[in-house]
Amino acid sequence: MGRISGLVPSRFLTLLAHLVVVITLFWSRDSNILACLPLRFTPEEYGKQDTQLVVALSVTLGLFAVELAGFLSGVSMFNSTQSLISIGAHCSASVALSFFIFERWECTTYCVLPAVTEMALFVAVFGLKKKPF
Repeated sequence: MGRISGLVPSRFLTLLAHLVVVITLFWSRDSNILACLPLRFTPEEYGKQDTQLVVALSVTLGLFAVELAGFLSGVSMFNSTQSLISIGAHCSASVALSFFIFERWECTTYCVLPAVTEMALFVAVFGLKKKPF
């Protein structure tokens, strides 16, 4: 039980760290949009790139809501496999997005692995607990 209890706060802290980095990226997305564009660009290209980044960040926040709901409801809070996947993915994503912000990397894709595994656990737990009609 000692290992599981150590994973819960670690997972919660990495989730919050990643969430803070994503919110910071929302505030400072202008420099990253400029890094995604060529030296000479039109306002339409800028608007398109801004829309793509806002949509990607919005999807990321939506998936955060799914994962936090599964975690805080207790569905996966004490599942050590899910916790290890989530800690690894969110820790690496926090570091990568920090570099994305500070080094003004070009636009990249986001990993949705933790949210997908969380949704699978959520459906499995609540789906199996439902009684047939």
